[in-house]
Order: sequence, then structure tokens, then C-alpha cells
Amino acid sequence: MAPRPESAPDRAASARTLTALDDLVAQCRACPRLVAWREEVATVKRAAFRDQTYWGRAVPGFGPDDARILVVGLAPAAHGANRTGRMFTGDRSGDFLFAALHAVGLASAPRAVSADDGLRLIDTRITSPVHCAPPANKPTPDERRRCAPFLSRELELLAPTVRVAIALGGFGWQALLSSLSEGGWIVPRPRPRFGHGVRAVIDHPDGRRLTVLGCFHVSQQNTFTGRLTPEMLETVLLDAKAAATPPGSTAPITSRT
Repeated sequence: MAPRPESAPDRAASARTLTALDDLVAQCRACPRLVAWREEVATVKRAAFRDQTYWGRAVPGFGPDDARILVVGLAPAAHGANRTGRMFTGDRSGDFLFAALHAVGLASAPRAVSADDGLRLIDTRITSPVHCAPPANKPTPDERRRCAPFLSRELELLAPTVRVAIALGGFGWQALLSSLSEGGWIVPRPRPRFGHGVRAVIDHPDGRRLTVLGCFHVSQQNTFTGRLTPEMLETVLLDAKAAATPPGSTAPITSRT
């Protein structure tokens, strides 16, 4: 008998590769409220996208499996990633993020339109603590807990290469620190508080070290009001690039051929 999709988070720890984990995420139906909402949105649609077929499922992470930088958001947007099937693709928040990623050399193009648009991330992977679009962009604490095994396993699979994590917003910050703590990382107590530009260095007993950077979320509420400007986001991304390059390295993050 095939495993039930409701049990997908329980099977995250057994995923041997990021591709296998992404496939597991895409089939997940563990949160009834989120499943109902994402599928309703995919059926009703927004007028501007009425001729498009929505993804309407949980959205896996996006980026190479040997990334040195991990960007952690909140959850897919109802008419963005829930429509296109790729993180931060197809909405204004994504436009803002990818423009900055491209400006600093971490994305091959300045705009993400669809999952098959050819855009590549360079030494960077984007994920979120919750993989389904939530009503009003507000997942419940229980939904975050149910989805948490996916982020924990993603961090484990990226362990050989990841050196920096950027948390977009306080929700992503807290979820990331929780996943690191559950994964055996030595998270300081009291926990570092979120703030734009805040930097925390988290050690692992095996000698690994992860630099965690805080950044205001790229939500329209922040970008339209000027709370987060392109320059502010680019500064955080440049800090991440610098921190992800080993001291004395002659191989900084550059576009791969």
C-alpha cells in the first residue's frame, strides 16, 4: 500500500536527496485547512490568471542542491507560487526579491515569471517554513509544526555546503532557529531577536558554523511603504555572499556555466 500523502512530513527524514524531498513536499496533504484553501484558490483563480492552470499543491524549495546560501521566507503566495509551483515566482514580492538577487549575482535573471522560464539561482536556494499558501498569509502554529520536518531535512541535506541562511521576516527567523535547535545546532539562549540586518552565528557540535542574517520580508506591505528598499535587501544579500565565501578563498560566488 502506498504511503498516505497526509504522512509526508513524517517521511521527510528518510529523503536521501533534495530532489526526493521536493517530491515529497509536492505530494503533502498533512494540513486540511491549507489543502482546502490552496485548492480553492486554484479553482476560483484571480481574473488576470483565469486561463492558467494553477499548481495548487505544496511548493518545494528552489535552487541547487549544493547552495551556500539559503533564503527562508514565510509561505507561498496564493496567486504567486501556489499558481506557478515555484517559490516567489509570479508575484510582486518575488519580483522585488529576484531583482535584488540578480543585481548581486545570485540569480540569472531579474524576474521570475513561471517555473519553466529558465531562471537559475546561483549558489542560493529559496525555501519556506510552510509550503502551502495559507489564508490571509497566516499559517497557524500547528501548521508550522506539521511542516517543520521538511525544513529540518532540507538543512541536513544542505549541510555539506550551506554557510549562510537569510531569514525574511520574524516568522522565518523563529522557524529557522527552531529547526536548527531541533537539528542539534547550538542556538544561544535567550535566542537572538529578529531585526533587519541582525547577524547571529550558530555553531554545530561537529564544527560546522552557520551565519544567520535577518531581513525584513519582501511583502508588499514592506516594499510599498519603503520599510524595505532594494538597497537594503541588496546589502543583506551582499553580506551573505561575503559570509558564504571561506576566508582566503579564491572562489567567490559567481555564475556557473
